[in-house]
Amino acid sequence: MIELKKISKWITINGRPNFILKDINLSVKEGEFISIMGPSGSGKSTLLNLIGMLDDPSEGEYFFMGNAVHSLKERQRSHLYKQYIGFVFQAYHLIDELTVYENIETPLIYQNIKSSERQAMVADILDRFQIVGKKDLFPTQLSGGQQQLVGIARALIAKPKLLLADEPTGNLNSRQGEEIMELFQQLNNDGVAIIQVTHSEKNAGYGSRIINLLDGRIESVN
Repeated sequence: MIELKKISKWITINGRPNFILKDINLSVKEGEFISIMGPSGSGKSTLLNLIGMLDDPSEGEYFFMGNAVHSLKERQRSHLYKQYIGFVFQAYHLIDELTVYENIETPLIYQNIKSSERQAMVADILDRFQIVGKKDLFPTQLSGGQQQLVGIARALIAKPKLLLADEPTGNLNSRQGEEIMELFQQLNNDGVAIIQVTHSEKNAGYGSRIINLLDGRIESVN
């Protein structure tokens, strides 16, 4: 599903490259659940953003579902991302001016899905996440756990093959965090590949593999 070959990312400071990621080689199969760990500044979020096509590598090759991402134009990458990838952020990234229903519906509008079909898909996922009663509320009227549920529902509405999660339980209490991780486990059992960045050993344990990053390099794979 994913093949990263000698991926590096740097920023130039005083004429010299300052590496954020260095020589990353990684393969991910369809349906895998991978946890990325490492200290702050080790390049975890940058790696996730590169996989999610929100950022470009400075060097190296990235293949996704057989597509050479490093050679694609921005529009083609955007199409791939919208078709196959869902992203869950620690800070939720919900749109405050939109209701829960509208937030979840947004990715479907980008995919030009018909209104009647959108309604059925949103109704289905509201029911699945047991948030039907919240559909007309705005994000500021929800608890952190509820906002994260809406963020995950929005990420999943277009049925992605890959879910990327950046510290998905970072702003939640332990019970809410556990519920989110159990939900991820369930999604993974249904065939969704998941790559999560986490500081939590417990959360990392949900993955079938743990990638440890240090100073922008893969230190170990467990």
